[in-house]
Amino acid sequence: MAAPSVTLGIDLGTTSVKAAVVEDAPGDPSGFVVLASCVRAARAEVAAQSAAAGPQQQLRKVCAIGVSGQMHGILFWKTGQGCEWTEGGAAPVFKPRAVSHLVTWQDGRCSSGFLASLPQPESHLNVATGFGCATIFWLLKNSPEFLKSYDAAGTIHDYVVAMLCGLPRPLMSDQNAASWGYFNTRSQTWNLEILRASGFPTHLLPDIAEPASEAGRTSHAWFEIPKGTQVGVALGDLQASVYSCMTKRTDAVLNISTSVQLAASMPSGFQPAQTPDPAAPVAYFPYFDRTYLAVAASLNGGNVLATFVHMLVQWMADLEVPILRKKEYFEGLEVEESTVYSRMIQAAVRQRDTCLTITPTVLGERHLPDQLASVTRISSSDLSLGHVTRALCRGIVQNLHSMLPFQQLKEWGVERVVSSGSALSRNEVLKQEVQRAFPFLVSFGQDVDAAVGAALVLLQRNLNQKKS
Repeated sequence: MAAPSVTLGIDLGTTSVKAAVVEDAPGDPSGFVVLASCVRAARAEVAAQSAAAGPQQQLRKVCAIGVSGQMHGILFWKTGQGCEWTEGGAAPVFKPRAVSHLVTWQDGRCSSGFLASLPQPESHLNVATGFGCATIFWLLKNSPEFLKSYDAAGTIHDYVVAMLCGLPRPLMSDQNAASWGYFNTRSQTWNLEILRASGFPTHLLPDIAEPASEAGRTSHAWFEIPKGTQVGVALGDLQASVYSCMTKRTDAVLNISTSVQLAASMPSGFQPAQTPDPAAPVAYFPYFDRTYLAVAASLNGGNVLATFVHMLVQWMADLEVPILRKKEYFEGLEVEESTVYSRMIQAAVRQRDTCLTITPTVLGERHLPDQLASVTRISSSDLSLGHVTRALCRGIVQNLHSMLPFQQLKEWGVERVVSSGSALSRNEVLKQEVQRAFPFLVSFGQDVDAAVGAALVLLQRNLNQKKS
């Protein structure tokens, strides 16, 4: 019998980085088992820490590395100078060198007026603030000297793949390219003529590769993973998460992390409209094998809860309330936000219902960028912490329902919702509100679904190649 295939999956999220070691298991109903997993708060060096957290004996068996991450964002670097490898230690690692700061999907520098001034894309997807191409256009107008410092760009996960493999030019899957804007998914090409006519530096655009294809091989040993290990083209975190959860086409996948995505599979042969609809709350993202996912992607998820916690902490600091303090005196010291979070969730668990209504769109939405949050139906009896937290969690789910009515999912044949994500995994109230709102069976997955999915895509690709 052939030795089991072991694959490492890494997902570079907005607030955390996740890693999972996956092994094929023909006897298991799912066809695989997760041997180990970990989650680390996002920091510059955290991708290396997450890989290192895997058991050494399992890392030695890794024969492929799958990578996924937050879509839309952009990172710039100098070709050949993007990182430096530290050799001689027990665990060789690479550290960023001639690299810019990451501009994430949450970046708000591109106003509605600025976006309206950009050329119309030849794509079925809109261009929004935080999208890679929109960010380049903004820099071209407001900071052209910055762009002259770099000759390569990609998402954060494209960067990691390029550094692991020592690629001369970055590679990008159509999943990530579509998330940047100005990419035609039918022809699998950038809108080069449109962009060049506007003076756009098209040399920064990565080459395109099929999702699930090989990007290259590791150019150095990386922790216990040997040099020459296969690395897949970086995937979108949404697609990777869906891949690990969706066992049937009748499944929809809900992820509530920093932001929220609700995705359903469109039938084979489906093609979205040729031109984008700026007011449409549902977009069609490329998946695998030239199929599409219908996606309601809300900007307001766990980040809204984090904003609320930060507000509470700031109020207590302003009032110098001597509770939840680290030391004897509160003034000038940081309140433990994790403690505040757990206390407010406990209060909302006890408060099973509320008439308070919160529209939680503090970040607006891509189809409604100027819509802000609001609170209505306020009464003196609904002002407790439990009421407000319950209403906030309910509002996150109801906002998603306003974007993609759950009746539409029924019409598409959805029978089950598989849900996961860091915000959902640690919030019992949010779980209750999801179960309350959806007219389907709801199951809850793991917080490492995207990392597992990134590993599974390569694992199953390699198994299929062996069979053929």
